[in-house]
Amino acid sequence: MIAVVLHEPQELVNVAHVVRAMKNFGLPDLRLVSPREYDAHRIEGIAHQTQDVLARVQLFNDLAGALADCVHVVGFTARGRTAKRNLQRPREAAREITTLAESGPVALLFGREDKGLTNEALDRCHRVVTIPSDAAYASLNLAHAVVVMLYELALARSESAPGFKPPRRRAGPAPAADLERLFADIERALTVIEFFKTRDAEHVLRTVREVVHRVPLDEREVKLLRAMAIEVVKYGERLARSGIHVDR
Repeated sequence: MIAVVLHEPQELVNVAHVVRAMKNFGLPDLRLVSPREYDAHRIEGIAHQTQDVLARVQLFNDLAGALADCVHVVGFTARGRTAKRNLQRPREAAREITTLAESGPVALLFGREDKGLTNEALDRCHRVVTIPSDAAYASLNLAHAVVVMLYELALARSESAPGFKPPRRRAGPAPAADLERLFADIERALTVIEFFKTRDAEHVLRTVREVVHRVPLDEREVKLLRAMAIEVVKYGERLARSGIHVDR
């Protein structure tokens, strides 16, 4: 129930990038008001695999027709207005849009690339959104502005959606005894490769403990790390028996 409305877009490539963004964020309703040019085949050549979005594009001769069924209209502009009562930032607007879209179509209205929305177009908007920018030139590319708002809408929707499930561990947490065996194996391995030759052993081993405790490791991971350390020791012993000296 959220429609992206482009008022008099001038560049076909910008329309294509908007189509791509809508495909990425799952919004299929694009409305174009008096575009300077429109060629679905060329747009698909720029924004691949967007046939479903392009099949639903609606063309309008005037803004009134494009907004006629919308219960809420949000205009986007880099310019401030004298009437501050209806100004919003994207994140604030996204929360309101997500709620209002349950009762009817909500329009996200963007103006032409060179001039933005006219005052007459902004007068049709229930809210006016400006995307904050620290740059001296505050105007964003049309497609970039659309992407910012669609991202904020995705965040707003995700607030009420279940979060990512933590990965399921295949093994239980490692007991303290196993960790102590791991630390002993690591110390032997580092001794074999003369790691402590120019380093303080106590400080290094304490840091290793801090890293391991920060994770923490499960039983399977501890067994793997112990096996690696033990193999280092065995390899060093084989080299010693063969009389081979390895320069490092």
